[in-house]
Amino acid sequence: MGDYAKALGAKLRGIRQQQGLSLHGVEQKSGGRWKAVVVGSYERGDRAVTVQKLAELADFYGVPVVELLPEGRVPSGAEPATKIVINLERLQQLPAEKVGPLARYAATIQSQRGDYNGKVLSIRTEDLRSLAIIYDMTPGELTEQLIDWGVLPPEARPAKED
Repeated sequence: MGDYAKALGAKLRGIRQQQGLSLHGVEQKSGGRWKAVVVGSYERGDRAVTVQKLAELADFYGVPVVELLPEGRVPSGAEPATKIVINLERLQQLPAEKVGPLARYAATIQSQRGDYNGKVLSIRTEDLRSLAIIYDMTPGELTEQLIDWGVLPPEARPAKED
């Protein structure tokens, strides 16, 4: 199977894990409709999933089908990561007038996820785009600003194309 199947599988695994389900938990919750070995093979990209099965899985997970699809193309190493890890400890050390919108956004995500480890928070590229609008910057400019503040590591900087 190719990169697309692996990316699709990663999306399936992410949704399952967000719902706190193991592969066997999926089998149990579905009353045996979804076998752990089959779902696992979809997630690894070892087995092709039909459009019909994908729609049924989306229904089972209670998410729109589009949430299970990888973005238009599979990310390469030169593209920004889909997850951005914010250093919450550093965020708390910065003045509220600088980081207020980011701190409120992070607190909202923590609340929605019930994730209060207080050290780091993973956000998606889409979250960064939303924050960039709030800060009236491009996502690239905001990434640079967050690196300067020490909230993101320098590795969060997208690789430059030659």
